[in-house]
Amino acid sequence: MLKNMSNSATLCTTGLTLFLFILLMPICSVPSVHAKNYIKIGLLEEPKTLNVWLATDAWSNKVLSQIYQPLYIREPKNLDLTPWLAAEKPVYDSKALTYTVKMRPAKWSDGSELTSADVAFTGYLIKTLKVPRYLSNWEFIEKIETPDKQTVRFTLREPKAIFLSRTLTTPIIQKKCWHAILERVKDLEKPLLEVLKQKITSPKSSGPFVLKEWHRGAYIFLEKNEHFFGRGKEIAGYHLGPHIDGIIFKFFGTSDAAVLALMKGSIDMFWWGLQQGYLADLEDKENVKIYTSEKSALYYVGFNLRKKPFNDIQFRKAVALITDKHFIVKRILQGYALQADSIVPSSNAFWYDPNVPKYGEGLTRDERIRKAHQLLKEAGYTWEEPPVNAEGEIVGGVDMRLPDGSEIERLTILTPPADYDPQRAMVGIMIQEWLKMLGIPTTSKPMPLGSLIQQVKTRHDFDLFVLGYGNLSLDPDYLRNFFVSKNNKPKGWNTSGYSNPVFDRIANASADAMDREKRQKLIWEMQEILMQDLPWLPLYTPKLAEGVREDRFSGWVSMVGGIGNRWSFSSIKPVKKGD
Repeated sequence: MLKNMSNSATLCTTGLTLFLFILLMPICSVPSVHAKNYIKIGLLEEPKTLNVWLATDAWSNKVLSQIYQPLYIREPKNLDLTPWLAAEKPVYDSKALTYTVKMRPAKWSDGSELTSADVAFTGYLIKTLKVPRYLSNWEFIEKIETPDKQTVRFTLREPKAIFLSRTLTTPIIQKKCWHAILERVKDLEKPLLEVLKQKITSPKSSGPFVLKEWHRGAYIFLEKNEHFFGRGKEIAGYHLGPHIDGIIFKFFGTSDAAVLALMKGSIDMFWWGLQQGYLADLEDKENVKIYTSEKSALYYVGFNLRKKPFNDIQFRKAVALITDKHFIVKRILQGYALQADSIVPSSNAFWYDPNVPKYGEGLTRDERIRKAHQLLKEAGYTWEEPPVNAEGEIVGGVDMRLPDGSEIERLTILTPPADYDPQRAMVGIMIQEWLKMLGIPTTSKPMPLGSLIQQVKTRHDFDLFVLGYGNLSLDPDYLRNFFVSKNNKPKGWNTSGYSNPVFDRIANASADAMDREKRQKLIWEMQEILMQDLPWLPLYTPKLAEGVREDRFSGWVSMVGGIGNRWSFSSIKPVKKGD
């Protein structure tokens, strides 16, 4: 069995000859960056794998994004889905529930054709093995047909809006490489595990670059793929290369080491967000340029609606009123963030609803306290000493009580620790102080992230918490997943215990809406309901700052999520001397 598995894996490796060649190379023989136009990119950590089915870490996916390509990708300006391996927009037959995709002529890095058979096999493998990362995007596909080499037809079992944004953006694998592996494992007790265990040392590429060498612990070297389908083409207004000879990914372990290498010119780009503490030095450094981009991210306060007082919408609105997002963005984030008013980030412009309720907008600190006090007073809350006296002066509340007269137990705000995320830890402290001004006994409690998530998502043992998503999907189906009633369960996505039948109905309709404009209206309606009901209080979306050497390469393409994207690496060119 092991022998058979090994034989199948060699379909994706370069064989014994290359192994011996690499073995005899000098230990740190980094490709010469002067002989050719290789860009040197710093990574914080070494990728864990180049097995596309196992790769869940950011570092692996950064490298794999230059190798495995999907049918469609997001274009930089409007984030619309643009044909990539596909030649044109998919054609939808609403009666037959089919999508037909025409493909560009393309080749794998070994020179063989990339055809509709590779697309169909990708879906077949995902569904057969039930690959966790991708199954939810493919399980509603009834069948995949290949009328010819350049045409693939998908028949859906039921309407699914995520087909376009997720199914069609799945990386396509080479059938020739993976078919033998699948055939040998599919009848085993745990075939998925066997596939995940495959050590892929020479993945066949359909992207702009192909793996040349992986020196463990030091670097990964990608060379220009001479068979890249986009070479010399104009797609979405961009003239694609690649115009460079390759990429060298170097691993640093710490941001300090990577930033120092960038300042010295040892690397041309650090592919990771820069903390504020580095920016001043880098901005003053000659030949270093900082690109600032918006992110599809959200940091927020979550409430436990299963318990008092957070089961009271008036109490949640009072917390929203007293929470000064402007202060958080300007003082705690030092301006490197955008205020968030909805669960959908404003950077995702098509899906973001600008008309959602905004709490405390433009109010001073005293005005916030007065308004929150009035709201709570009208809802039946009382104080031994109210935060606003009879003359309207702010005096600080003491011993606030629930409408039934019982004491409010001390509330605990759970946050990540300061050594993991100092901003979120500080946000917790500030909300603690603001709530105390209303006479609400509150303590901010930093705790290890894993324990925090366990307490919130599994045990539901919390009052409120400060967490975030640093890389939200550009498809807003997460709104449904985060708040639909059926996901209110241990380990479910509905951590707050929110339940609203009206929201559920609209959310489920949005999942089936194949018309983009119709779905947009539903997504906007969902946002307005959520901001009225406040299971979460959105706080901010961080900005992404990235550093590059502008004396070596130019032509970076900025988009939501940063300059590290397929468009950039297919577009950048060496800087000519004298420019």
